[in-house]
Amino acid sequence: MSNVIERRLELHPVHTTDTDRMEASTAEQLKRQAAASALEYVQSGMILGLGTGSTVVHFLDLLGDRIRTGELKNVVGVPTSNRTTSEASQAGIDLIELGDSSRIDLTVDGADEISPDLDLIKGMGGALLREKMVAQSSDRVLIIADDSKAVGRLGTLSPLPIEVIDWGIRGHVQFILNWEGEASVRTRNDGEPFKSDNGNLMLDCRFSDGINEPAQLEAELQARAGVVESGLFLNVADLAILGTHTGPKKVDRKS
Repeated sequence: MSNVIERRLELHPVHTTDTDRMEASTAEQLKRQAAASALEYVQSGMILGLGTGSTVVHFLDLLGDRIRTGELKNVVGVPTSNRTTSEASQAGIDLIELGDSSRIDLTVDGADEISPDLDLIKGMGGALLREKMVAQSSDRVLIIADDSKAVGRLGTLSPLPIEVIDWGIRGHVQFILNWEGEASVRTRNDGEPFKSDNGNLMLDCRFSDGINEPAQLEAELQARAGVVESGLFLNVADLAILGTHTGPKKVDRKS
């Protein structure tokens, strides 16, 4: 058996090239650029919704610096995942739970795809339910990302995540097939099913030509028993800041 495994590994070597490392470094720089620009919208005394993901990590780090130096005072955050709770705590940001306050001034979150109208696909980090709950409780929602997340049509770059209970999944897979897509259960690196912080499974849905009617798909998903939440965030974001090689680009929702 070990010889078989060794042969398989030889057939699929993993090489990290200098180009790969440079591209990864550049992407992180653009994410941090967008995160830094988002701090312009944060004021002392604010209650902030804190999203989840690799770009939000930079925002939490920079926000923590502003709090430690006293540039920002009495700022508290509402985290959208266990991961963000840990990262925000390490950054020195005081936290409350959703519902501890009657309002959230501003939510800062990332996205997996951003359309020209600021509609989003989110949830590859597995936190889409809590992210959507916090966003819906916010006065404003600010999205930060590098410019690779900008797309002409949703569903062309990233899978659409759907959070579902772990019973009756085949019906959801067939539903996506009817939409000319393919759905698969997300797994961890060890091959076991990935579960959200809420204990649910995630379906990742791919569409070869993107999603033709996102609003119709979202309405049908919300009507399906067993679907907890979808990663379609339509008419949610108010502003996006994209990190680009020429500086941060701000995009307001079209009226």
